[in-house]
Amino acid sequence: MSIRPVVQEDRAQPTYEGAGVHLHRAFGFGDPSRMDPFLLFDDFRNEDPRDYMRGFPWHPHRGIETITYVLAGAVEHGDSLGNHGLLKGGDVQWMTAGSGILHQEMPRGNAKGQMHGFQLWANLPSSLKMTAPRYQDVKGKDIPEIMDDDGTVVKVIVGSFWGKTGPVDGIAADPQYLDIYVPPHRKKTFKVDTYRHAFAYVFEGKGDFRDASRPRGVLLEKEVMGQEVNIRDMSGDRTLIQFGTGDEVTVQAGPDGIRFLLISGAPIQEPVAWHGPIVMNTQAEIRQAMADLKNGTFIRPAH
Repeated sequence: MSIRPVVQEDRAQPTYEGAGVHLHRAFGFGDPSRMDPFLLFDDFRNEDPRDYMRGFPWHPHRGIETITYVLAGAVEHGDSLGNHGLLKGGDVQWMTAGSGILHQEMPRGNAKGQMHGFQLWANLPSSLKMTAPRYQDVKGKDIPEIMDDDGTVVKVIVGSFWGKTGPVDGIAADPQYLDIYVPPHRKKTFKVDTYRHAFAYVFEGKGDFRDASRPRGVLLEKEVMGQEVNIRDMSGDRTLIQFGTGDEVTVQAGPDGIRFLLISGAPIQEPVAWHGPIVMNTQAEIRQAMADLKNGTFIRPAH
């Protein structure tokens, strides 16, 4: 057994998408090999309806799959296949854009005005880029939740873990997508397939993934009372942790516990040509997609 080392740690950066939705991007539109098969991860947690109410009006996708996980509030969606639905807190939507789909996602806050959730983009291999579009909505009640004896809770959204299998399947990247809570001061180890790229995204509490023997945190240089000092800073809210090779991930939870997503997938290792929501293998394919959008042939007839 080998513990995966932390090779990089980043804070999600604020940005805007859609018609002006405030969100934090953990990664995306950078080096696609870094997180292969994953392309982008957005955290769209907001407390103020003015930051999300304009939503994501009609836009195209081709060549990817998206996995949307809603924690609070709701997302109303519709697409060019005629599908309509409402994702509520705890629900998940998986969409295969394949050869091309037009859709919209319009957020709604809960009674407190909160709209919380995440969206992950997974690449499709060249053999499936032009597959027929499809999607699947999964209700939160159908997502297996496991509680260990020490109070650790794992929701299995995609993949198999601790004897349970998540309800979302058929994703080309064959990912494992877990929502994990570890109680205060607990040290916990989780199995991850050796041959997958893996990352964690912290969204509640704090913990240490680097040296889980005790919750020391990462050594950082900060200014305290006008003096630069080296202090230990644990990984907290909106922190992305990228792991190196190994077959286990270990975390030491801080004094308030820690909740994070643990996501892994098998690398596709193919060239990536990227233009916004369209991801293909070559620039020629990108040009064709743009021509298809212009001449009205982007949506392929169902066979």
